[in-house]
Amino acid sequence: MARIVMKFGGTSVADLDRICNVARHVKREVDAGHQVAVVVSAMAGKTNELVDWVRKMPLVAGANASFYDAREYDAIVASGEQVTSGLLAVALQSMGVDARSWQGWQIPVRTDNAHGAARIETIESATLLERLAMNQVAVVAGFQGIGPDNRIATLGRGGSDTSAVALAAAIGADRCDIYTDVDGVYTTDPRIEPAARRLARVSFEEMLEMASLGAKVLQVRSVEMAMVHNVRTFVRSSFDAPDAPGMDDFDNPPGTLICSEDEIVEQETVTGIAYAKDEAQISLRRLADRPGISAAIFGPMAETGINVDMIVQNISSDGQFTDMTFTVPTGDVDKALAALEANKDAIGYDTVQSETGLVKVSVIGIGMRSHAGVAATAFKALADKSINIRAITTSEIKISILIDGPYAELAVRTLHGVYGLDKR
Repeated sequence: MARIVMKFGGTSVADLDRICNVARHVKREVDAGHQVAVVVSAMAGKTNELVDWVRKMPLVAGANASFYDAREYDAIVASGEQVTSGLLAVALQSMGVDARSWQGWQIPVRTDNAHGAARIETIESATLLERLAMNQVAVVAGFQGIGPDNRIATLGRGGSDTSAVALAAAIGADRCDIYTDVDGVYTTDPRIEPAARRLARVSFEEMLEMASLGAKVLQVRSVEMAMVHNVRTFVRSSFDAPDAPGMDDFDNPPGTLICSEDEIVEQETVTGIAYAKDEAQISLRRLADRPGISAAIFGPMAETGINVDMIVQNISSDGQFTDMTFTVPTGDVDKALAALEANKDAIGYDTVQSETGLVKVSVIGIGMRSHAGVAATAFKALADKSINIRAITTSEIKISILIDGPYAELAVRTLHGVYGLDKR
């Protein structure tokens, strides 16, 4: 007997028929003798609808702008998961499985006070463990917890992944299965490169890079938590039939295992190619080359909540001036420019330039630590396709390259092929 956490996303619980299909997946594990906790998202499209209602309500009520209390936002948008958890409990009960739904505040899942983007601090799992020991399935509403102010706090979009991994860590689960609308993690986006392959295993570090660099399979925070607590996590498809061959294989079910690097026997040099669209580049010209200039620029960015990525600095030949170029998400360009304008005197730049519509393409692999020439291979392959590189950043296990948006798909296919990811 094992203890398993199963998480199902919005497309997996999109309607009553899909929820019944999820119930059959859960019943399969219960019939195998396992203790099961399930974490569910809101039904597909429901959270977007609720968020839209929150944003419109102030205007409908006569306010001049769409300002609202974040605590009430959380109370409203968390209701989508409450509906799904109740419906799944009803479906399981109808199939003869003992089940009970739980909301974040009932467990409770304790978070900080950052409403709308809260972080889980602790999960009090004693009651849940008692129910699991009684062979009762716990159906937990994802995406939510309770803050220090004793009100519902939500974890940000995609937060149900984090709920599942945190719950798995709290109850000492043997495995956390993330069911979604894809059947695993691929070497790159199959919609761009049909030759992309599903990976059997990916290390936590590689998955963290993939998630942060554009892969949408898992939320970044969920991967961070899985790595910290060493939670073995499977990415699986809920669209596979519950009784399909291999679905009941505990050690190697269909999908991709996210695990410790120690569990990966053969470490490929490059594991995958990720990409992120909607990148913007901001350049500050003729800055004084003096101590503290970087802090003067990026301090206001941090205070405004803007995530700065690539940073490139060029010093003039006389050593007196420098240009500073960095990237931000396209949606943050206006905020970034406003912050720079407000701090122009402290920074001391001559002009500021911005450009949108760029793409960041990344080469990722833990094997890069011990192999030379990986970057040179990427640069030559892109040059052969006449793709100009605007900026480069690297770490031990990744190389990120900023290019013009129209070349994104060509770059992904080129890099996928040059590292032989379609041939293994």
